[in-house]
Amino acid sequence: MDNVRGFEEDRVDHDHDTGASGVDEPRLDIGTDERRMHVRAYNHWVSLLRGRAYPSIEDLDPANIADFGPHSVLLDFSNGIEDPAIPYLGRLLREECALDHSVTHIAQVPSRSLLSRLTDHYLQIIANRAPIGFEAEFVNTRGHNTMYRGILMPFSSDEDSIDYIYGVINWKELVDAETQAKLDAEVDASRRAAPKPAASAPAWADGPSAGIEDAAEEAPPIQGIGTSPPTGSLTDQLMLAQQTAAAVRAADTRTRSTLYRALARAHDFAAAADADPVSYQALLDHAGIAVQLRAPMTPVVKLVFGADYDKTRLTEYAAVLSHARRAGVPAGALTEFLEGFEGGIKGVVKAERDAKRPTAPSAPADPATVLDARPTLARVSIDTGLHTGDYVVLLARAGDGGTLDIVAAVGGDTALTQRAMRQAAS
Repeated sequence: MDNVRGFEEDRVDHDHDTGASGVDEPRLDIGTDERRMHVRAYNHWVSLLRGRAYPSIEDLDPANIADFGPHSVLLDFSNGIEDPAIPYLGRLLREECALDHSVTHIAQVPSRSLLSRLTDHYLQIIANRAPIGFEAEFVNTRGHNTMYRGILMPFSSDEDSIDYIYGVINWKELVDAETQAKLDAEVDASRRAAPKPAASAPAWADGPSAGIEDAAEEAPPIQGIGTSPPTGSLTDQLMLAQQTAAAVRAADTRTRSTLYRALARAHDFAAAADADPVSYQALLDHAGIAVQLRAPMTPVVKLVFGADYDKTRLTEYAAVLSHARRAGVPAGALTEFLEGFEGGIKGVVKAERDAKRPTAPSAPADPATVLDARPTLARVSIDTGLHTGDYVVLLARAGDGGTLDIVAAVGGDTALTQRAMRQAAS
């Protein structure tokens, strides 16, 4: 079955933050060239925005995009989201799915073809109203395990609603386990036998190595323990966080490692938003998310995971980010922080709630204790019938020269005496 993962997922860990051991699986390693293809597709989408909420579908011409056009598909939602039309299907993608030109809608696509996998992802575009990256694997109609990576990008015919989605997909079929083991052994033997390469010369901008560094920089940075936080524009960092959060939204892959990675990227995005508040506010305005002064991390998790995501989870994730900020966790270090925190995410959420819970006021001091320590202001002789140390309310009338004429001693009214004592001791 499909197993959606973040772009940098390197294993499946089924312990769900409970402490159970996970099972390692092969990494979905399609390759850096394919990853850069999706970055180029995203950059092309950005270039078509031109200050609008979404690029106009009139500006998209996939048939004339030689780079990734053959790997792409255009979905038309203008007549509803249940069964979108397919106005364009790239040559290589059509050949992989063995589809002829009679197939014009998603419902006509065979259930075990690569194109049918899009139905698991395109609703995320409608929910997040932003490009979504995804990575998964499935068994195709030929019985081969197929890994694929893609990106879906929204387009509009009226600059407001999302009625088109353009997707770019790449894929690779896996050989059986026995053949793969033999290939791995041969590659390892070849590496051991190969001579140690000489140190490479610097890559000068106008030399024979020109473009190598630029090409390497096209790939999204890998985020994990011991790595530096991602760089780039705030929009790019948000997209990177959303790509990983998309894997968390899939119920069958909500693993601890995937969730930690998504929260780490959300934490990095929050740090970048602090440094670029203008762009952050623009992203919030575009998504229709309001700033919450009492819960500043809630808008961050809504941007990353989607405002329609489970409200309880959003609250917990916001608590994690808030406690990380309270603890001064730097960008790039949240995963390590969560791994080392007793109780994991649940422990962090509890710690943040305890930190925000107001301290219970201390019990007031006994008025008699406070008044016993007070100095005597004056001493008069009145027979009240009380024992030494008892308190009594005296009623006095102001006289001439700052004197008080005591006219009565109010005894026997305990409530009145206690009320007067509390007021005098406060």
